[in-house]
Amino acid sequence: MKHKQVSRPRNSFDPATQPTLGFCDLEPLNPNVLSLDFVRAAFSVQDQIQWQIEPRYAHAFVQRFEDEPSSIRSAVCVAIVERNSEPHIIFTLRADELSHHAGQVSFPGGRVDQTDASAVAAALRETHEEVGIEPRYLEPLAEQPIFLTNTRFAMRPVVSMVRPGYQLQANPDEVAEIFSVPLAQLMDPQQHRIHKLPYYNAQEAVYFSIDWEGRCIWGATAAVVRNLYHYLSAAVTHLGA
Repeated sequence: MKHKQVSRPRNSFDPATQPTLGFCDLEPLNPNVLSLDFVRAAFSVQDQIQWQIEPRYAHAFVQRFEDEPSSIRSAVCVAIVERNSEPHIIFTLRADELSHHAGQVSFPGGRVDQTDASAVAAALRETHEEVGIEPRYLEPLAEQPIFLTNTRFAMRPVVSMVRPGYQLQANPDEVAEIFSVPLAQLMDPQQHRIHKLPYYNAQEAVYFSIDWEGRCIWGATAAVVRNLYHYLSAAVTHLGA
């Protein structure tokens, strides 16, 4: 997955310039634990794991699309792939010409169409359309709680394992770049910067950002990463890893 130097998002909001409250003080997950086998095991017992969503975003997560019927249903694929003998997560840099979230870092994904059998089917279809990974190379492991964005999207994350043999091909109409970040880096909360938005809907609000090689992962995408951290942290305890 080729890296290239990327500027901050082209829109008027630059997350890096917003006031910061510092970094999180939670403990990072041990990189030696974060293998593909552990991730698969963690989601194989998801009904047994007691965990809580990111408390700063408790208001922004729901369990079902029906809980927020006025929102636009969408699904993203949190695709975990092995690179250099360690798990990575695949991200995209969205094309500047898109009408929503242009120039931002995202997971592959998009709207749930009426022809999609489920959110999982939508996430796999969109991943194929955006980054070229065929559904047969994706092993869905779990659906995480739905995040409600301030642009009226209800975003269902589908955690999936990428099987060997896949090929990447960015759709230039939607994706400016494909890149990956080591799972261990993302599962280190001390890399998660907390920013303060002075006013949002007349209330004070915060969001997370994670820097990686000149890219800024923030907003809804970073919130999903935070939830994945909370889940895998609880799985470490549950599995005694």
